[in-house]
Amino acid sequence: MKLTIKLCCVALLLFPGLSVGQYISLKSIPVASGDQFLVRPSLNLGMSGVGIAMSDSLFDPFVNPAKGSRLPQFTLFSSPTFYKISDNNGSAKTLPSGFLFNSGKVFGGASLAIQQLSAPDDIRFSQIWSRASRPAQTLLSEKNANNSYLSGFLGLKIPGTELSLGANLFWANLNAVDGVELLYANSNQIEQYGDMLDFRFGLLSESGQDRNVELLVLHNRFNMTHDVSYIRWFGDEQNPGEWREVVEKNLDHTRTWGLHLGYDQKVNETGLRFGGIATANRKTHPKLPNYELMNIPRDPGTTWAYNFGLGASHKKERTTFGADIIFEPIWSNTWADAIDTLTTPSGAKILPGSKTVNNKFRFGNWIMRLGLDYQEKVVGFQIGVQAHWYDYRLNQNDRLAETNRTQREHWLEWTPTFGLSLKLTDFQLYYNLRVTTGTGRPGVSNDWRSLVDGADRGSSPDFIPAPSGALTLADANVYTHQVALLIPIN
Repeated sequence: MKLTIKLCCVALLLFPGLSVGQYISLKSIPVASGDQFLVRPSLNLGMSGVGIAMSDSLFDPFVNPAKGSRLPQFTLFSSPTFYKISDNNGSAKTLPSGFLFNSGKVFGGASLAIQQLSAPDDIRFSQIWSRASRPAQTLLSEKNANNSYLSGFLGLKIPGTELSLGANLFWANLNAVDGVELLYANSNQIEQYGDMLDFRFGLLSESGQDRNVELLVLHNRFNMTHDVSYIRWFGDEQNPGEWREVVEKNLDHTRTWGLHLGYDQKVNETGLRFGGIATANRKTHPKLPNYELMNIPRDPGTTWAYNFGLGASHKKERTTFGADIIFEPIWSNTWADAIDTLTTPSGAKILPGSKTVNNKFRFGNWIMRLGLDYQEKVVGFQIGVQAHWYDYRLNQNDRLAETNRTQREHWLEWTPTFGLSLKLTDFQLYYNLRVTTGTGRPGVSNDWRSLVDGADRGSSPDFIPAPSGALTLADANVYTHQVALLIPIN
């Protein structure tokens, strides 16, 4: 199945992750980008990651470091993770390892993960290359990219109070972000490099097991560079011309400040709990890439993103049930600035520094998670499902073309989950499976002849032509496997 995607869609950020919403991700095209940032283990992963009204002692401290006060003892962990996108559309292998500790007053932990990211087989070279221009074999650096992730937190329990404080640092050295290579439709080769830095400061107030209040402040800095290679024709009527390689540099920079509040409490003695969250993110985009797949010139931008969620959980003997529902209203504004004086069709002048294109997005996204856990003394299982509804409206004012347009896009992503657990005295072993459907891999529906015939002749490096064929989205599913090993040390 192929779905035509209109040219005005913009992929702002592709940040899949397991979180109840402290960092709000933006996504305006259903790219199957995989679970690249799933680099820390979770006890609730098989329950679809529910977490508003129930705790996850393994994952929570890396989200809000103050929750490290709930850690039971010193623990070593490793969580090998593998995901594959259907139809050979890419895969990744990740090996995280780390430790957690709690001395009663001081607690903390650290995690290091190395990752090998493999891109789809058919995006290495543009089809306008001749056979003589192709290398005999694909270079290893073009087939795989290596990323590394380092995370650590430290906190303390304030004596004589119910308060815990903690700070967290997460750093990623990125040589590729999955899915980005597909957004430059007619490129010959793409080299990605950059990093991501995330700071968090958390506060937790616990009244026994009856009432919990959390506060989190975060700052995230995302910096990537895309060196995109194109093969273009240079020539005119007097000069026969030739094909040349042109490299264009695209910057993808985003700064995020976030504030998160959470609350949950026990309702009665039957094991029923309710909770709620409220989150605000302010994102500034000093520079956004001009993806060829979308071909909307834009420079800076600002986003205000919020989410509001309610959750419930019920635990009775060996069975635990959890449910979350979250609403995400988001307003995003991106634009392009004129470098030189430009003239519109009506003769009006656009001065340098003025806006040429103004894009206003209004998102209204929903997330629902359901999960069930059944645990005997030694073995147990989990099942769950997440539904993520994306819905946005784009109003675009093109001052250079003197046009206005409105477009609405929406899609639904389903993620069923399953987990198994084995809990012994010396170690605990978990297996989790996630399958994400409703996403795809974008491309261009044309062959090499149309690319040659429609090639831009002598275009400048800062102009990217629209794809010469209809934009398509081939359905793709993401299959993620994670095995987590915990070794408690008394």
